Amino acid sequence: MMNMKGIWTKQTLINLLLGQFLSLLITSTGFLSSELARKGINAPTSQSFLNYVLLALFYGVFMIYRQEGIKAKWYFYILLGIVDVEANFLVVKAYQYTSLTSVMLLDCWAIPCVLLFTWFFLKTKYRPRKLVGVAICIAGIVLVIFSDVHAEDRSSGSNPIKGDILVIAGATLYAVSNVSEEFFVKSADMVELMAFLGLFGAIVSGCQIGILERNELKSIHWSAGAALPFVGFALAMFLFYSFVPILLKRSGATMLNLALLTSDMWAVVIRIFVYHQKVDWIYFVAFAAVAVGLLIYSGRDKVDKNVADEGIVRSKRFDEETGLDNPARKDAIESSRTEESFDAETVPGIYGR
Repeated sequence: MMNMKGIWTKQTLINLLLGQFLSLLITSTGFLSSELARKGINAPTSQSFLNYVLLALFYGVFMIYRQEGIKAKWYFYILLGIVDVEANFLVVKAYQYTSLTSVMLLDCWAIPCVLLFTWFFLKTKYRPRKLVGVAICIAGIVLVIFSDVHAEDRSSGSNPIKGDILVIAGATLYAVSNVSEEFFVKSADMVELMAFLGLFGAIVSGCQIGILERNELKSIHWSAGAALPFVGFALAMFLFYSFVPILLKRSGATMLNLALLTSDMWAVVIRIFVYHQKVDWIYFVAFAAVAVGLLIYSGRDKVDKNVADEGIVRSKRFDEETGLDNPARKDAIESSRTEESFDAETVPGIYGR
């Protein structure tokens, strides 16, 4: 029988609220991308470029002020920057070919990818209760799909199939990005992660803009109606990127992607109040299902000392395998692992984002 006291903790509530804040931010980026596509502005990499610049400037200043050494290999951040830029490019590009609802539904593909990647690379152990929570969350989204599959919004777009393929590819890269960030934020440092992700993300985006979107930017007739969605998208993405590492450190990449499932529900709110569309009652049932699934997944387990000690022993083996002999880095990782051992879910393996 599930212990509700283990679920309704202060940490659980904070994680859920933080997840919903991130969900609202991602919903706003989807809404702004859809609005830009409606205006005929098709520059997905340019939309993300300003976000990366903001990250590089804001967190780069903190890195310079602290004057600390880099805790992770810099070339890993280059790979992360490429993956993250292309994930954003593919998903934002999809808005040109399919609807807001389609993008947000198919984006759920990131969840099974995250489960697979964390299990294979990070050696994360998922207890049956966690998997039940995931299944309930996905079931809630399936209800939305069944309700929305014949709706006009689902079939809108110039090329829905192409748009769907782009979303699935982007969601896979998002999973790689999220799992990698979970590793870096626990083994390295959040400020370092954001600064280098912003730096290399801006460089990769700038090169891609020069190759693919130079003519598109020249053809845009800049006005308040065109500039405001661009700026709003960048600010929402900056906040999203800034708070994602916090949730990743507290709950992991799977919890992040489950929390973002409710972005589909917030999209329904936009459809009701912005587009004045009517929605089916099943949306509210689906929202309740996702909420219950999140509660079940985010609840903490009570574990004995032997299980916790086992996690610490495997963590030490991880240090030997990866050569983490930097004292400062080991202290940061050990602090993170103390929480993980208590939670008895994640046993670090060999990986790096």
